[in-house]
Amino acid sequence: MSQRLIAACIAVPAVLGLLLFASVARLPYATYQPGSTVDVLGEDDSDVDIVQVDGHEVYRDDGELRMTTVRVSPAQEPDDRGIGLTALMSTWFDGDNAVYPYDAVHQSDETAESNREQGQLQMATSQDVAVDVALEEMGIEVPQVLTITQLTPGLPAEKVLEVGDVVRTIGGTDVTDAAQLVSLVDASTPGEPLTVGVTRDGKPLELDVTPVDVDGRTKIGILPEVSEYEFPFEVTINISPQIGGPSAGLIFSLAIYDTLTEGSLTGGRTVAGTGEIFPDGSVGAIGGIQQKIAGARDEGAELFLVPIENCDDALGADPGDMRLMMAQSMHDVREGLEAFAADPDATLPSCEDADEILAGAAS
Repeated sequence: MSQRLIAACIAVPAVLGLLLFASVARLPYATYQPGSTVDVLGEDDSDVDIVQVDGHEVYRDDGELRMTTVRVSPAQEPDDRGIGLTALMSTWFDGDNAVYPYDAVHQSDETAESNREQGQLQMATSQDVAVDVALEEMGIEVPQVLTITQLTPGLPAEKVLEVGDVVRTIGGTDVTDAAQLVSLVDASTPGEPLTVGVTRDGKPLELDVTPVDVDGRTKIGILPEVSEYEFPFEVTINISPQIGGPSAGLIFSLAIYDTLTEGSLTGGRTVAGTGEIFPDGSVGAIGGIQQKIAGARDEGAELFLVPIENCDDALGADPGDMRLMMAQSMHDVREGLEAFAADPDATLPSCEDADEILAGAAS
């Protein structure tokens, strides 16, 4: 038997073994791919309006506000984590997709079930915040129920208040939102008792806490979070439970505002976007911005709303003919959309300016 034939007999099984290994082995990576988009101003699969309102007049129009999603390879069991080489390579060579180390996408104790549960909780919370922000943008005040979630060690409240207390009053003034609570504490005098009215286990209590000065700020040492909103009428968002996470908050707020006010916020055009919405109306960063831009582009969107902190990555995406607009707050975006509705060529907040704005905010 010739040396060439011997080499072939050795090499062929080795290559076949390598190919077999490559087809079944899982490499420690996760993938991001463009997902579906949903027109929140439209109807669901049952022809029911996604934004439903009970107790306030609604104004429907022909425009579209599309929330965007990303398909992320799911969390897996510890002994089966990662993705096959063939799938990994096909994902890698598609410019609209992204590949990341598995641990950069999923936590060590994360499972598909825990991921789904967390996503659904974040989605429900983001919808409440979106309603609040939309109504505040309309000039409708929404009282908030604030619950203490953390006490700062070493500060006065630690010995008087408890986690779980619902804050009702500060210094005799009814507390209606977190910003007001901070202002009332700031306006108090360090060293003088401040009466804090709380509800604990269903019982009202009036407790004295003595504020202290911390680096020029008057503090008592509590971290309150909104546990409930007292909405003047009912607004619901009917989104598939298969979609989770907080990143549709901005689109939800805009869709609610558009539904509750006359005229079209989009000018009858198709606008897509993403961004977490916070109670003060600011827009937070999200993951998968390039994949969301690709998904919106493929749906024919004319404008895409980009959270300011995602702008650098967004500028590296392929938007096609779709314009990108920087999103800092619900108010700024609303004004930008009104300009876009009046003139699709209007000058809009640009991601090109994001670095300068963020640098100014940091300083």
